[in-house]
Amino acid sequence: MKAAAGGTSDLDHFSKLEQLIDAGSANLVAQARGLLAEIKGKSHELPQAVDEFLLDMMTLEFLLEAEREAFYGAARRLARMRLTMVKLLSS
Repeated sequence: MKAAAGGTSDLDHFSKLEQLIDAGSANLVAQARGLLAEIKGKSHELPQAVDEFLLDMMTLEFLLEAEREAFYGAARRLARMRLTMVKLLSS
């Protein structure tokens, strides 16, 4: 994959985004926004895919903060599917 600003590849950014989904740490959305800002793509659909992924990350962050453990797995699967779409559209 191509290198993003600062010499970091998009692949590294996607790996970090996947780690965010798994980690369930605080400030998921803010961290994801920072990483996504450096991913560039030629597709006109990429911005919409990024928005949808961020919405899923907001949902996951809400569930983590609300301690709704029964929904963590489903929210993580959905976020991973959306991230896959962002990956495909950014290449």
